[in-house]
Amino acid sequence: MAQRIETRGRARALQALYAWDVRRDIGLTRAAQLVWDDLSVPPEERAFAEALINLLATDMAGLDAALGEVTTRWRLDRLGAIERCVLRLGAAELAQGGTPAKVVIQECVKLAERYGTARSAGFVNGVLDAHARRMGALA
Repeated sequence: MAQRIETRGRARALQALYAWDVRRDIGLTRAAQLVWDDLSVPPEERAFAEALINLLATDMAGLDAALGEVTTRWRLDRLGAIERCVLRLGAAELAQGGTPAKVVIQECVKLAERYGTARSAGFVNGVLDAHARRMGALA
């Protein structure tokens, strides 16, 4: 079964965010463009990913602060790169508000499982669930 454009777009955004996170020698939007050009990412995937990356580029500090409120025992800079990037990606998509919170969380858990570990997935699930509840996106 073919993946939805949004699912592929989230993976593309994660790839770009991860590339930027481990290097940080150029800006996030520039890093994303380079990654997507190298991978010949189709325009529809790029458009979805670009909206997430642009939000992260403009409000990374605000999103990190919101995540920090629900990761009281873990500072974001002390997390593994995959976990940190998936959490940021999830927070950005929750902030956009166009996708139901449960879908965002489920998709981020799948990304954490695919690129991280089962423990990563459980951690991401707990943090994004708490974040979504704090935002009022989940009852």
